[in-house]
Amino acid sequence: MRLPPNTEQELLQRARAFAGLRLQDAALRAGVAVPPDLRRNKGWIGELLETLLGASSASLPQPDFPHLGVELKTLPIDARGRPRESTYVCMVPLDGALGETWEQSWVRRKLARVLWVPVQADAAIPLAERRIGSALLWSPDAHEEALLRRDYEDLMEFVHTGTLDRLSARFGEVMQIRPKAPHGRARRRALGTDGARVLANPRGFYLRASFTAAILSAHYCAVREERD
Repeated sequence: MRLPPNTEQELLQRARAFAGLRLQDAALRAGVAVPPDLRRNKGWIGELLETLLGASSASLPQPDFPHLGVELKTLPIDARGRPRESTYVCMVPLDGALGETWEQSWVRRKLARVLWVPVQADAAIPLAERRIGSALLWSPDAHEEALLRRDYEDLMEFVHTGTLDRLSARFGEVMQIRPKAPHGRARRRALGTDGARVLANPRGFYLRASFTAAILSAHYCAVREERD
């Protein structure tokens, strides 16, 4: 496994060195095989990049590059360069986290500093032939953080009041809560309407594709302006 980068700049340089590379070639460098598809290997691309970039958190509850405070997120993009799906952030604390504020939340810490790596996801392109895009480092600006905070507080209200059954993916402007489990039989302890513990499907926080599309658009517009 590659040693972790010492600085953000080193991490960004490593990531951008893979821009334009086919997943097949990236996998060869990492010494791993490319799966036939992602149906049973959904996290494979992220794991491949973690290996190549020297991520060190493994499955621990911390950013992928804990000494830098940077989280790695891959973005599957279509032929127009737009994210094809929402982006998983972290699990929802269904057991309450009643005293936890937005500032203390795990979701905020996960999004404080993110290395976004776009990857082609056009179904017409074989997985091995898909290419890695140009990475960018991002932190939410004041407006983005205000949107995230509002959605977090509104969505967690359903958790705190035991009304998860009323919550759907339609709620939230830039962030939503959706089921997150390997199968529909999975259960976790959650708060009921009377404060008692009940069993509910695990759920995760997800960034809407429109939000991550805006992040990409702002970044690449800024890059073009710098070049001009």
